[in-house]
Amino acid sequence: MTAFFKQLINNIVIKNRLYILIVKLINDLVMKHFGKLLLVLTACIMFASCIVSSGKFKKLETDYNQLKSDYQEGQLQLTRCNTNVANLEDRLAEARKNNDNLRTSLSDMQNSLNKSLTQGSQSNVNIAKLVDEINASNKFIQHLVQAKNRSDSLNIVMVNNLTRSLTREERQGMDIQVLKGVVYISLSDDMLYNSGSFDISPRAGETLSKIAKIILDYKDYSVLVEGNTDNVPISRPNIRNNWDLSALRGSSVVQALQNTYGIDPKRLTAGGRGEYNPIASNNTPDGKARNRRTQIIITPELNQFMDLIGQAPESSLGGK
Repeated sequence: MTAFFKQLINNIVIKNRLYILIVKLINDLVMKHFGKLLLVLTACIMFASCIVSSGKFKKLETDYNQLKSDYQEGQLQLTRCNTNVANLEDRLAEARKNNDNLRTSLSDMQNSLNKSLTQGSQSNVNIAKLVDEINASNKFIQHLVQAKNRSDSLNIVMVNNLTRSLTREERQGMDIQVLKGVVYISLSDDMLYNSGSFDISPRAGETLSKIAKIILDYKDYSVLVEGNTDNVPISRPNIRNNWDLSALRGSSVVQALQNTYGIDPKRLTAGGRGEYNPIASNNTPDGKARNRRTQIIITPELNQFMDLIGQAPESSLGGK
């Protein structure tokens, strides 16, 4: 097909050159020898007819028209291609612009990621420190819980040991508490004294005998008898104020424990706190009655605390 087009184009070029030559000769003849014009023209036509026959000429003309049509179609396709190329170039430019934007965004994201990783590393350090602090706090809390359990166990052991000499009925009427290893036995004044007096009443013997059983059961424990009053002023001969009354009441109980129940006086201490250690409000009769009390405080020595630790249940002391 390519050889044919080349041959066709060569023929067209030859034909065009021939026509140009004929026109030039005609012009020359017209200008110089008009008389010989027809003869030369006839000769040229005969010469052209001799070179290209009528059939070949028509075929060349047909091929030329087809080639012209193909050329025009090619031009249209070329125009379309140029348009497509322009569109593709625009799209390529847009894609390059988007690519540049993406590269910028990627760089920003990478910088942000690096910053986040740096902050994350610092956060991890802070979190690790916080976890260590929480673990230390948990250990401290566990230690406190174990200490409380140990203290509760000691309190139970002490109450059980100190009251094991008493029957259930004998324990009634006594408020016995153990706080931090110290036993507090609280007795209301009407169980021990006559109203407004420091003298031991006849009915106090039953109560003091119970207290004496506890004290005698633990011969080496120290005993403090402490009197307390309400805030009503006292007006009695030889009693100046509530300080005197509370101290005299404590002294009366100490002497009864010594003289009647045989408690070693070296273990005993008498004291009074007057109206200055209330456990309830003095604005009501019930509150005043609660404040009028005598506390018997039984305190073990350090070595006795160690013995109690050995007697406390293992499960309550933080054991397995």
